[in-house]
Amino acid sequence: MELPETIRKRLDNFSRNVLFDQSRTELFAKQNDGFLPHGKRVLSSLPLQMSLYFNMWFFPCWWISETVMLQLKYPALPDYYKFILVTILLLMTLIEAIRLYLGYAGNLQEKVPELAGFWLLTILLQLPLILFQLFNETILIQPLERGVHIVLTIFILTQAVSGLAALRDMVRHTGSQFHLQQFD
Repeated sequence: MELPETIRKRLDNFSRNVLFDQSRTELFAKQNDGFLPHGKRVLSSLPLQMSLYFNMWFFPCWWISETVMLQLKYPALPDYYKFILVTILLLMTLIEAIRLYLGYAGNLQEKVPELAGFWLLTILLQLPLILFQLFNETILIQPLERGVHIVLTIFILTQAVSGLAALRDMVRHTGSQFHLQQFD
């Protein structure tokens, strides 16, 4: 079963506008007939992209299980932990959406600012929040919570390491390109 042509074109245009910088892809396609030139090095990180992809599909499962477990243990929690856990859930949801978008945009489009923002959100916000939920025993951690927190922590640590490597490579490449342009 195929989609109608108008819907398919709209979805194609939407995905191109959201995930790819049109000015770079059109210029690249015109210059190189759609293929990578021999001297062009791809800077996108495959391990980072794979981790982002699997994290994108795992996060709704994490969110559902976290919401159900919070609802089950909510009456047994002290008032201040009720507030803290609801706030953490809302913050992590918002930060994760922004973080995954910046990771995709920074890695696929090879943009340093987006990738740097992704890495900073990962290290400064997501990692401490998930570690708080994983290791704080006073919030009555359930076995399901511990399992999904461990998986999300592994994703975040993997993305922090591979994101730093990708960011370092992109910054070095951008710096060398800048120095080479001074001689042209």
